[in-house]
Amino acid sequence: MIVTLTPNPSVDRTIEVEVLHRGAVLRARSSRVDPGGKGVNVSRALAANGRKTRAVLPGGGWEGEQLAALLAPADVPVVVVPVAEPVRANVSVVEPDGTVTKLNELGPRLSPEEVEALTAATVAAAADAEWLACTGSLPPGAPIDFYASVVERLGTASVKVAVDSSGAPLVAALEAGPDLVKPNREELAEATGLPVATLGDVVAAAEQL
Repeated sequence: MIVTLTPNPSVDRTIEVEVLHRGAVLRARSSRVDPGGKGVNVSRALAANGRKTRAVLPGGGWEGEQLAALLAPADVPVVVVPVAEPVRANVSVVEPDGTVTKLNELGPRLSPEEVEALTAATVAAAADAEWLACTGSLPPGAPIDFYASVVERLGTASVKVAVDSSGAPLVAALEAGPDLVKPNREELAEATGLPVATLGDVVAAAEQL
């Protein structure tokens, strides 16, 4: 069992147009709506490949209900933690040459009580898991050390923890000793303050991390 935690999930709308003109009224060629968020995508991929998974995420507003409904056909069991503000909705505008313009909302502002509820739900959901994947950006209101707090709350549980984030939340999570971190090149350079241009740079930055 692999449990995923997505503290800032989204409902993603993709709209295809001939050409994106600012200030114009455009007619879409096609559109679709997908469940979004890094951990949500991990759980979707696991379920599609026959692996047991469980997705933990906050859910608020009509968008939160839509997100849960979109995940149901994908056979992804979801633990939804109710929050007051709606889940964010992101929009991608795609042109025929592959150019993508993205408009991403910030996400719901979580209260301290909602942060605690999300943490507790994650710890409970991961009790019988092999891995917990803590993924993506944090919503407004979540403390920078949110992922670190989740790792610490797991205590002596046998579950292994992977953290896939960036910036201050990634650096703060390191203090809690996760089993795996997955920065890309830009995130590795940001976390260490080192240039990452060669394989040797990657090794040096990874060792510092």
